[in-house]
Amino acid sequence: MEFNEILRIMVENRSSDLFMKVGAPPSMRVDGTLERIGQQPITQEKMQEYFNKIANKFMLEKFNLDHEADSSYEIEGVGRFRVNVFWQRGKISMVLRHIKSFIPKFDDLGLPAKGLTALCNKPRGLVLVTGITGSGKSTTIASMLQLLNNTEKRHILTLEDPIEFVYTDDKSFFNQREIGMDSRNFVNALKNAMRESPDVILIGEMRDKETMEAAINAAETGHLVFSTLHSVDAMQTVDRIINFFPPHQHNLIRMQLSMVLEGVISQRLLKRSDGPGRVAVCELMIASPYVREILLEGETLKLYGAIKEGEYFGSQTFNTHLRSLANKGIITKEDALRASDKPDELALEFKGISKGAKGSDFFGQKKEE
Repeated sequence: MEFNEILRIMVENRSSDLFMKVGAPPSMRVDGTLERIGQQPITQEKMQEYFNKIANKFMLEKFNLDHEADSSYEIEGVGRFRVNVFWQRGKISMVLRHIKSFIPKFDDLGLPAKGLTALCNKPRGLVLVTGITGSGKSTTIASMLQLLNNTEKRHILTLEDPIEFVYTDDKSFFNQREIGMDSRNFVNALKNAMRESPDVILIGEMRDKETMEAAINAAETGHLVFSTLHSVDAMQTVDRIINFFPPHQHNLIRMQLSMVLEGVISQRLLKRSDGPGRVAVCELMIASPYVREILLEGETLKLYGAIKEGEYFGSQTFNTHLRSLANKGIITKEDALRASDKPDELALEFKGISKGAKGSDFFGQKKEE
């Protein structure tokens, strides 16, 4: 089967990911489940042909050096794809992610529009979108940047590996740089970003201490910085950031986060019960005064309670969103309970029993009876 035909089948079946290796038929992920495309195994010669189809000189250079590389591939009239190529048992394998050309709005994604819009309107600071691979982080950030594009006159600089969504200038002005092709690495790109007069910076992914340090510094110097991280919730996100750094720097990083971190959007995808497809479920932590106090003191275990009590500021817990989706019939209660980090608490909420957080209001003071 021809490479472009496989990708066409993938798109027609609303697949998010395509998996290809020598000795097995191609497989695609549809609504979270793997399905094969035909029964014919891919031969080594055919895989080399597929590889040659997508490889450019920058990708070849990195692949020959590191034995793995990221790139992008586009078929006119079909779509754009993010590609990761790697060696597996001495043979080439690849995974492709379909990047939709249409950038959805918050309401289309089922995300809390009020809270996300408030984060987009921040003049400066750090905004993180977190979750496992394939949880829709890139789509959420794209919808946030597109909102800025449609409403604000800003210079938006994206640093990506590879470029995923391609933006058309509206009110904002975009420069999109692909790591490997347009810059050697994220750290160099971020250092030079300061000379490129951006108002907003997207860093495709926080991968190491140097990138994290540069992102925090960019937020401190007056830029609005968006990025992604592989973590499951706000509490783990904060701990991961701090643990990028050696122990003697932890107090400094906590202080910096308390000043620059504006919000964390942690999301997962669940199968819909009202039709085909999946729906995003998210925890949203907005940096209220109490959250900033927790960050400064390093008491991350208190973040869940701060998020739960922070509805006034636009925060919401996973359980709040899960309960809402289940009550609307978008997901089943069983799936909601399986996806919850606190299923016992959610089960009580389904029964109309609210298990309140102990003891503190938004500013960490004892509540009056």
